[in-house]
Amino acid sequence: MAPIPGSGLAKGLAVTLRTMTRKSVTAQYPDTQPELPPRSRGVIGLFEENCTVCMLCARECPDWCIYIDSHKETVPPAAPGGRERSRNVLDRFAIDFSLCMYCGICIEVCPFDALFWSPEFEYAETDIRDLTHERDKLREWMWTVPAPPALDPGAEEPKEVAAARKTADKLAAAQAGEPGQEGRA
Repeated sequence: MAPIPGSGLAKGLAVTLRTMTRKSVTAQYPDTQPELPPRSRGVIGLFEENCTVCMLCARECPDWCIYIDSHKETVPPAAPGGRERSRNVLDRFAIDFSLCMYCGICIEVCPFDALFWSPEFEYAETDIRDLTHERDKLREWMWTVPAPPALDPGAEEPKEVAAARKTADKLAAAQAGEPGQEGRA
């Protein structure tokens, strides 16, 4: 059986007429910001205070897009008669997002939680050389990192938090007991 000439055009026009009366669901991106999932991957933010310049992130990066420079400083002894120690001080931390493939290996291997996923995704540049972002920009993106999700109501408290709370309670009890002991002496 041969198709009727023009039946394809009629079917197309029928679809057009049906959808023309429905409300549009297209989000006009620049005017309205999209509703992002809670753990969306945008760029990598740096929490500089936690960085110990261990270089694990740069070593494990498959693209070699993380650049770190540092120097050593001598720290005076903590107690009299102690010895001086040296520590690394971060001079430069940069990520070249034109090379980065957003695999997240650097975030996973960081033992000190200095790198985080930020949902920020609007960082386009007109020149590819401007996609290398230094630590100032990476620190700014840290403000956009969402707080970690809350524990389930029936979940156990993490061991670290429980140990810290126990120590804080002991210190508070010792401080509360000291003024009473001084009054007796």
